[in-house]
Amino acid sequence: MGKPRAMLALAAALALLLSCSDVVVRAQDTERIEGSAGDVLEDDPVGRLKVYVYELPTKYNKKMVAKDSRCLSHMFAAEIFMHRFLLSSAIRTMNPEEADWFYTPVYTTCDLTPWGHPLPFKSPRIMRSAVQFISSHWPYWNRTAGADHFFVVPHDFGACFHYQEEKAIERGILPLLRRATLVQTFGQKDHVCLKEGSINIPPYAPPQKMKTHLVPPETPRSIFVYFRGLFYDTANDPEGGYYARGARASVWENFKNNPLFDISTDHPPTYYEDMQRAIFCLCPLGWAPWSPRLVEAVVFGCIPVIIADDIVLPFADAIPWDEIGVFVAEDDVPKLDTILTSIPMEVILRKQRLLANPSMKQAMLFPQPAQAGDAFHQILNGLARKLPHSKSVYLTPGQKALNWTQGPKGDLKPW
Repeated sequence: MGKPRAMLALAAALALLLSCSDVVVRAQDTERIEGSAGDVLEDDPVGRLKVYVYELPTKYNKKMVAKDSRCLSHMFAAEIFMHRFLLSSAIRTMNPEEADWFYTPVYTTCDLTPWGHPLPFKSPRIMRSAVQFISSHWPYWNRTAGADHFFVVPHDFGACFHYQEEKAIERGILPLLRRATLVQTFGQKDHVCLKEGSINIPPYAPPQKMKTHLVPPETPRSIFVYFRGLFYDTANDPEGGYYARGARASVWENFKNNPLFDISTDHPPTYYEDMQRAIFCLCPLGWAPWSPRLVEAVVFGCIPVIIADDIVLPFADAIPWDEIGVFVAEDDVPKLDTILTSIPMEVILRKQRLLANPSMKQAMLFPQPAQAGDAFHQILNGLARKLPHSKSVYLTPGQKALNWTQGPKGDLKPW
């Protein structure tokens, strides 16, 4: 970055920081989302659908958590808490004949490596085994080949079940799930791992832990740009360039010495507090386009700077991402300082007011117990909007819609 440009960016950023510090209390005034997005965000799904929860052997869910409690706190934990929520939800029905949707509680991300990552070769086997179980014990899967069933698949690349994009694309969505509705964190336009009709959700971030780190609302936002995390993944990408498609490496190489950017691989105990002192929080892709930083930024009122080309964001029909965030193309990362210092003060303050709206924050979280408008309810709203099912989802006698022997040989092994 040339010196004249750097000096201009620094001067602009300092002016923004001073302005934000002066009006921080006013910036915390909330602003309701206008139009249909605001209405959708406040929808109540109760009375609009009924869900039947299959009772599976505990090896598919509870025993996995008992074996490894890390599943309860990692970013894939939405599959566990969605199950717990549905068991006591008002939309649950004990009569499968009156159900609009069927849910299979299988925890495909809870078989972990010593480093806490889901085992990619185990997940499709677990899911396949669960589908075989419900199809052989109840008649409902077989009458639609899963078209009125939904599955929570919070893997890096959803039901492609791999953390590396190249391998996920090669694998594709598990064939048995191609008629089902997938509730997943992964979202990228025109990608083989995102099927039409999927519901994109936020990753899990621990609500109670975040709540204990809240700072007073009048705290000035004295950090211009904030990021903590990996820039390179030398263990899995030793040659570099593949991880995050080089975007994180570009952030580091261009801005590691820039005083406007508080960026590091360190993860301090004040991480949550620091986000609440920042104006912009970088949310770059990693192995997948999404990360918990998106949730953390929204909850803590830090404007998310989304660096992930073609990303499909959570609950996009309810949350106006264009209005609350800043989108930066991966190729434009070297110009991040100029892009962010060029945003007018009034635009920043409006984004902060929208982010201060409690309903916006609530929609990104999976609290226990559940609360009105939270991520659980946004998922149910998404399912309710798909009703009634078309008559075409029901198979005629003898009709086959799925190939049970399709897919990589490793996926066909018993679990």
